[in-house]
Amino acid sequence: MLQFVDLRQETPVKRNTDKRKGDFKEIYKDYITNKATEQSSRCSQCGVPFCQIHCPLGNNIPDWLKLTAEGRLKEAYEVSQSTNNMPEVCGRICPQDRLCEGNCVIEQSGHGTVTIGSIEKYITDTAWDKGWVKPFKVKKELKQSVGIIGAGPAGMACAEELRKSGYQVTIYDRYDRPGGLLIYGIPNFKLEKFVVERRTNLLKETGIKFVQNFEVGKDNTLYELKEKHDAILISTGVYKAREINIPGHNLKNIFPAMEFLTASNKKGLGDKVKLFDDGTLNAEGKNVVVIGGGDTAMDCVRTSVRQKAKSVKCLYRRDRENMPGSAREVGNAIEEGVDFVWLTSPKTFIGSSKVDAVEVNKMKLGEPDSSGRRRPEIDVGSEYKIPADLVIKSLGFDPENLPKLFNAEELVVSQWGTIKIDLKSMQTNIDGVFAAGDIVRGASLVVWAIRDGRDAATQIEKYLQKKVEVKKSVEAA
Repeated sequence: MLQFVDLRQETPVKRNTDKRKGDFKEIYKDYITNKATEQSSRCSQCGVPFCQIHCPLGNNIPDWLKLTAEGRLKEAYEVSQSTNNMPEVCGRICPQDRLCEGNCVIEQSGHGTVTIGSIEKYITDTAWDKGWVKPFKVKKELKQSVGIIGAGPAGMACAEELRKSGYQVTIYDRYDRPGGLLIYGIPNFKLEKFVVERRTNLLKETGIKFVQNFEVGKDNTLYELKEKHDAILISTGVYKAREINIPGHNLKNIFPAMEFLTASNKKGLGDKVKLFDDGTLNAEGKNVVVIGGGDTAMDCVRTSVRQKAKSVKCLYRRDRENMPGSAREVGNAIEEGVDFVWLTSPKTFIGSSKVDAVEVNKMKLGEPDSSGRRRPEIDVGSEYKIPADLVIKSLGFDPENLPKLFNAEELVVSQWGTIKIDLKSMQTNIDGVFAAGDIVRGASLVVWAIRDGRDAATQIEKYLQKKVEVKKSVEAA
C-alpha cells in the first residue's frame, strides 16, 4: 500500500472515440489484473477515510482496496457486496468524481485520486466471471410477506435484504422488465443491460417474486395490495418530466428526456418501438437540441450522437463549472462531438406545426442562489436562433400524483408531491405502508436509492417483528 507517491493515477483505457460513437457498448475497457492491483495499492489507508464517509452506502472502500492490492479478490468482493446490493452497477454509473473519488485524501493532496469506481467494477465483474456470485440461501422461511411497489434499485435492495431474513417478498412493477431507470433510463454505453438482468435473475433465484405490467390503482388499489401483505413499500421513483412553458412548447418533435431514452433502450433490447421505427424518436440526420445540464441531459446528447444526428447541441443556462451533472460525463460528451452552448436559455420554440428552431437568450451569472451556484440572469437583447428538428427536454423529474394513481387519497405527500414519511421509521401516515428512494427524497442518485432501500428493509423488519410480538401477547392473554 501507500504507493501513491511513486505510482501515478491511471484510469481504464477508453475505447477509440470514433469507434465508441458508432455503437452503444460501454466506453471504458476493463482493468487488467495487474493494473487493478497496482492502482489499488495507491490507497493511503488514511485513518479517517473520506471516501467511505462520502459514500451514501458507507462502503468499506479502503478494506477492499487493500485486499485487491494483495490479490485477494474473492475477499475484496465479499467486503464490497456486504454493504452494496449492486456494486457492479455503482462502479459503472456512480458520479465518483462527486462522491468517493472527489473526496479521496490523496486527491486533495494533489496526487490524483484512487480510481475507486473502476476497481469496484473490476472486483465485481471478476466475481461474476469466476462464479463467486451465487444466490443466497434463506435459513428460515417466515410466513409474513411484503409487497414492494417499484422494481428499481430502492425496491430491489429492500427486497434482497428482507428476503435474506426469510420474508416472502413480491415486487410489483408497471413495466415489462424489472430494473426501472437502470433498464429504460440509462443508456448501454454507461450500463449494459445484461448487468442489470443478471442481478434481477439472481434475486428471482432467491425466491423473490416479480409481477410485471402491474399498475397500482388499476390492477389493485393500494389498500387491496395492503390486504395481501403484512407490509408495503412504495419505491416508484419519480418519472413526471418538468415542463418548460415558453411559446411554442406544444409544437411537435419536442419530447421529454425519458421518452427519448426509453425508446432508444427498448430498441436496444430488441423491442418494436413504433415512434423510433417511424423516425419520430430517432435522432438520425437531425439537428438535435437538448435542454438541461444534468446527467440525464448527458445521456440524451450522447445517445443522439450514436443515433447519427446531424448536429447535437446542449443548451445550459449556466457555465461548465456550475453544471449539476458529472464532470466526467460532460468531458465524454465533448470528446464525442457534442456542442455545449453555455450560458444560454430557450425563449421560444419556433415552427408552424413542428419545431424548426429554438430562439434563445444569452445569460450572465449573478449572485449565488440557495444551491450555492451563481444565479443565471438574461442578457437583454441577446436573442438568436438555433436550428432544431428534434428538441429534448431534460429539466428534471417530479413525482406523479400517487394518492390519485393508487386510489389512496389519504396518503400524505409533501408540498413537492413526494411521499411524506416518519424519518425514523420510514413509514407513511398509513399503518404498514413505507416509502423509500426518489419518491421520498426527489430525483437523486442510484446509490442513494440503494441506501434508502436497505434502510427501509431494516425498519420494515422491526415493524413486522413487533406485529408478531403483539400477536403472541394477545394470544397469551
